[in-house]
Amino acid sequence: MQEQFAPGTTFPDFVLPDHTKTKRRLSDLQGDQLMVLFLTRGFFCPKDRQHVLELVRFHPQMVVGYTQAVTITTDDWHTTNNYRQQTAAPWPFLYDEDRVVQKQLDINEYTDTQHDVMIPHTVVLGRDLRVHKVYNGYYYWGRPSMSELHSDLRDLARQTYEDWDITKPALRKKWDEGDMSHFYPYGDDSVSMHELMLEMAGAIDQYAGKAKHTG
Repeated sequence: MQEQFAPGTTFPDFVLPDHTKTKRRLSDLQGDQLMVLFLTRGFFCPKDRQHVLELVRFHPQMVVGYTQAVTITTDDWHTTNNYRQQTAAPWPFLYDEDRVVQKQLDINEYTDTQHDVMIPHTVVLGRDLRVHKVYNGYYYWGRPSMSELHSDLRDLARQTYEDWDITKPALRKKWDEGDMSHFYPYGDDSVSMHELMLEMAGAIDQYAGKAKHTG
């Protein structure tokens, strides 16, 4: 992956069709939450399928941890749906038959002359698609374990949420005074509790025109 996508940079806001053939913008899928993005070889790869199965078991923790998951594959629409359904993955799968992501990020797996796929990467993203960490999964052991993702997301959440440690006297004072501006989501005008529950429920339709966090 090119150096401009190093930690601290902004990941490209790609627009691609999802498994329902609806075009989705990454920033809309993210909303005001954290995100883990999986760039995959595709359904044919046993390493990718095994990693997805691990992620399916981990995904409920991402939901309650206010973290979105998105997969991008170079498969066609039909194969993308098979991939998602046969692994029981509940998050959006985007398909990129034109290899837009592969080309822009310069991650062509040139050792595979048959499938023209991307080198698998896992990208941990903070708000506004800010890159926190990138894993190169060309070899299976290069992919993050679920404990590593847990650790990454803990660090990122600690940096993101002002109310990470609500035992701080200053935070308690603000709450008692009715100042909720430092507490998520109570003081966040960009997301209502209703919208947050929809995000946690994985309601696909809520992604259209989703307001981004502006704080």
